[in-house]
Amino acid sequence: MNDLTGFQRDLLYVIAGADQPSGQDVKDEVETYYNSDINHGRLYPNLDTLVNKELVEKGQLDRRTNYYEISDRGRQAIEERREWEQQYIDQ
Repeated sequence: MNDLTGFQRDLLYVIAGADQPSGQDVKDEVETYYNSDINHGRLYPNLDTLVNKELVEKGQLDRRTNYYEISDRGRQAIEERREWEQQYIDQ
């Protein structure tokens, strides 16, 4: 996970916390957190990066709508990140 941008990590966390969100669902959640608009040109290439790194799986709800789901590898990456962060928080 150390090779992901902060934005990509945020996308990963949103996907991990939802039940097969669509790209629009992810976008809405991230926009709420960032308190700003996220354009499709930023969102979808970053989602594709997470899919290509096998942290997220992409499926199809219908011909126009994809869903995203955290993979086992993605869950493991989040757990490792939490452990790494915790060593600095507990000091």
